[in-house]
Amino acid sequence: MRANVYIVSAPSGSGKTTLLQNLLKTFKDLKFSVSHTTRQPRQGERDREDYFFTDRTAFREMADRGEFLEWAEYYGQLYGTSRKFVEEHVSAGLDVILDIDVNGARQVKEKIRDAISVFIMPPSFDELARRLRLRRQESDEAIQRRLEIARSEIAICRDYDYIVINDVLNESIQVLEAIVRAGRARPWRQQARIEEIIASFGGIA
Repeated sequence: MRANVYIVSAPSGSGKTTLLQNLLKTFKDLKFSVSHTTRQPRQGERDREDYFFTDRTAFREMADRGEFLEWAEYYGQLYGTSRKFVEEHVSAGLDVILDIDVNGARQVKEKIRDAISVFIMPPSFDELARRLRLRRQESDEAIQRRLEIARSEIAICRDYDYIVINDVLNESIQVLEAIVRAGRARPWRQQARIEEIIASFGGIA
């Protein structure tokens, strides 16, 4: 049985991390894709759990061999989604969720056309700005840069299969769960079971 690949993108500050954490608690058989990166581990991060930490040379060699479904450079560091990691879990019947930006989503969609893409949208520009400031983690300049990036990301949200407007958290969680359940109701996903049921009716011409 081939499982689904779910792509989830969102502007920074939209609440994507919280939504995905809840989703992974609900669906124990949903596998979060662990990315490769060239940056150093932060305090508390574990290799092969949070990221596959690698050096720049090894990363570039993997990219040259076509081992990434998507990859990009951010603030001088490289990040990529392993093709092998995703394919192995999907082949084993485990749905895989990719937390990637809009550019990465486009790359993955070109390679996995039946991947289900979801865009997490903030309820407004002002609310997104408020959430970013509440973090108290970055300078005003850095926040303005994130808001400008958000403008460009929002502009292509219509390219996604689903849009979840993250206004009321519990409602957004329910919508995202419904998208996963709907993906699992696809005919090809249930093909073996469907054929068993048809056979129990004596077959259908």
